Amino acid sequence: MLNIVVLISGGGSNLQALIDACKTEQLPINIKAVVSNRAAALGLERASKAQLDCAVVDHKKFSSRAVFDQALCDTIDPYQPDFIVLAGFMRMLTPLFINHYACRILNIHPSRLPAYKGLNTHQRVLDDGESKHGASVHVVTEALDDGPVILQSELNVLANETQSTLAQRILQTEHIILPLALRWLAEKRLFIRSNGQVEFDAHLLTEPIQMQF
Repeated sequence: MLNIVVLISGGGSNLQALIDACKTEQLPINIKAVVSNRAAALGLERASKAQLDCAVVDHKKFSSRAVFDQALCDTIDPYQPDFIVLAGFMRMLTPLFINHYACRILNIHPSRLPAYKGLNTHQRVLDDGESKHGASVHVVTEALDDGPVILQSELNVLANETQSTLAQRILQTEHIILPLALRWLAEKRLFIRSNGQVEFDAHLLTEPIQMQF
C-alpha cells in the first residue's frame, strides 16, 4: 500500500478521482492527508466528506516562500508519506521543499510536456492552432514542469474548441491518468530512482504511457 499526501489549492476534482478509485479498490494507495494553501478550497470539503485528515497552511501568513515551504514540510512529515501528489496545487515550490522530498513528488500538468510549461496552457494551445493537446503526470524537480514524464494523455483539439471546453476535456483525462500513474507505482510496475529517472517494468505495464482519448 502506497502512502500519499495530496496538496491542493482549489476544487479538488483530481483528489476526488483518487478517492473514487480507492473506493473501487482499483487504486492500492492510502491517502494519509490532504493539505491546502487555501482554507476556502472546495477540495477540503471533498476530503472531509471522505473522512480524510485535512490541514490548511495559508501561504499568505508567511514572510517568504521558503518559510511557507518549511511549514508545509512540518505539516506533511508526521504522515510519513511515500509520495507527495500535487493535484491542482497552485504554488511554486522552493528547492527546500523539493529536495526534502526528492524524487517523491508527482504533479499533474495540463499539457503534453515538454510543450506548454507554466500557466494558461489551454488558451496558448488554441492561440497556436495546435491540433493535439493533453496532460502529463511527471516527477517534480527544481525546474518548472521539467521533471521526467511518467504518463500522458492526448486528444484532438476540435474545430469549435474554446478554452473552457478544452479545459474540461483535458481535466477528464487527468482523472484517468493520475490514478493510473499511482497504481503503477503501488504495484511496482513503475520505479522512480534516486536520481529522479523513471523506469518501467515492461512485463507488467499493460497500458500505454501515451494514452489516446
